[in-house]
Amino acid sequence: MRTIIVGGGQVGSYVARILIDAGRDVRVIENREKPLAGLKNELPPDVIVNGDGADPKVLEQAGINDADVVAAVTGADEINLVTATIAKFEFGVDKVIARINNPKNTWLFTAEMGVDVRVSQAYLIANVITDQIDFTNLTTLMRLNRGNNAIVQITVGDGAQADGKALRDIKFPEGTVVINVRRGEANLVAGADTVITKGDSVLVYTRTVNEDEINTIFR
Repeated sequence: MRTIIVGGGQVGSYVARILIDAGRDVRVIENREKPLAGLKNELPPDVIVNGDGADPKVLEQAGINDADVVAAVTGADEINLVTATIAKFEFGVDKVIARINNPKNTWLFTAEMGVDVRVSQAYLIANVITDQIDFTNLTTLMRLNRGNNAIVQITVGDGAQADGKALRDIKFPEGTVVINVRRGEANLVAGADTVITKGDSVLVYTRTVNEDEINTIFR
């Protein structure tokens, strides 16, 4: 299935590169001249769609009828909200993610407006301040499903349980999925045979109640 990213600025292009490296089918929609030029230097040409991501015709051109995820990550909240609403209610996309630039607009980004996951940079920064003492420990990036699940990032420590083991050989708590492994400048597709090593930055989806256990495995 396809992931459509609306907004080809720094956030959109970075997310696209991670997903492409992970083997995902991705399209990035952008219509501003400068970001388009940057995208052409960073991404394969067939990934880039020149147009307005809030236009249903452009979304169709990008293949929204085959998409299971739409992420609206422009710098304009109104565009992100309109895109989310169209993606969910006109095209029935399974998962719609929307970036919130102004925290005062958070109340607008609801399921009733088509948003499944809302991402606020202010929220992420607050989590870093409140959740993280040692910057090598587990960091909660996002709470999902009314706080029952979370996406966390953790750096593998020296002598960790996971160090030197393939993912298939690590006993994770139920409901846990390793999304991505970043090693230096490389993003690795997280598969059963991926071997975890000291210094890896690991992105994990898990239940909130499992966060301490995840920390024990990787630290």
